[in-house]
Amino acid sequence: MSDAAPRPILYSFRRCPFAIRARLALASAGITPEIREVALACKPPELLQASAKGTVPVLVLPAAPPQSVLDSPARPIDESLAIMRWALGRHDPQDWLRCGDPGAQAAIQQLLVACDGPFKHHLDRFKYASRYGEADREADRASGAEAHRQAALGLLRQWNGRLAATRCGAEPGWLLGSAPSLADWALLPFVRQFRLADPAAFDAAADLADLQAWLRRFLQGPELAAVLADPWGPRCPWRSPRWLYHLALPEEWAAARAECEYRRSSRGLSLEQVGFIHASYAHQLAATHRRFYADVPGVLLLTIDPQRLAAAGVVVRSEVAPESQEHFPHLYGPLPLAAVLAVERWRPAAPAEGVGA
Repeated sequence: MSDAAPRPILYSFRRCPFAIRARLALASAGITPEIREVALACKPPELLQASAKGTVPVLVLPAAPPQSVLDSPARPIDESLAIMRWALGRHDPQDWLRCGDPGAQAAIQQLLVACDGPFKHHLDRFKYASRYGEADREADRASGAEAHRQAALGLLRQWNGRLAATRCGAEPGWLLGSAPSLADWALLPFVRQFRLADPAAFDAAADLADLQAWLRRFLQGPELAAVLADPWGPRCPWRSPRWLYHLALPEEWAAARAECEYRRSSRGLSLEQVGFIHASYAHQLAATHRRFYADVPGVLLLTIDPQRLAAAGVVVRSEVAPESQEHFPHLYGPLPLAAVLAVERWRPAAPAEGVGA
């Protein structure tokens, strides 16, 4: 794909198994989207506008040029399997889709249905028993979680049987034979998640030897490593140009929490001294940090919702900074804590992130 051509945008979350498998397929197909890492507790408005579900992954395709014969879907692709099939439909160098083999395609679909249906159901209720609240008492929740674990293990044993049948000597097989298919890459992130819930118990299961070898090859392989590292798996959330940002000293933010509002303008200056609170747009943050906070450890980044500021009666004006002739947002009034969407330790964004365009 040409660097000059508009790239798809992938809203993703580094550790989400749905997002991992979407990134695996895009990487295999040689499609390099702009990755926008999402903080699940602070979802950017661009994601919610693209998909009302607000879940990752979501792939937003660039609009086709006028009178183009290229397909331009009416809405973004907001299901991981649909993203995988879209990517592989354009380039599938390892034949993950098993084109021309209806029997293999039917087997893939059967495995996908089992993974995304009953296996995911039991996995969630085993790994996150307290979240689903299927029982009031802790003892009952533990018992229910174990029942879901056993049900998930039943499916893992079935998949282990398939892998045992395709094993070649000591070399682990794949779900459909001697080469990986869409089923392998779609299931592996969820088996990884199951193992993470109790690694010792998973590794000790004597009846899952082929599945363990299959997963171990994935965990140690270059494909997973690639999509968990930059640029495929950035650790810093993408910064929306629709939000405002403010760098704060930890002790001043702690004081603001105690007082239920934030009244610092910038480093060393109060709202009362300056008359407004300095803020930045996403693309200005790195320069602002270098200019004023580079020597301060533990600086915090506040993500601010302008709509909540307006609801609280705080006026925001875009005004020119005399020293740079660049427009910055200024908050005329104390910052209400309810307008702060996220507080995180400052980390520089990846080169493709934080560009307010």
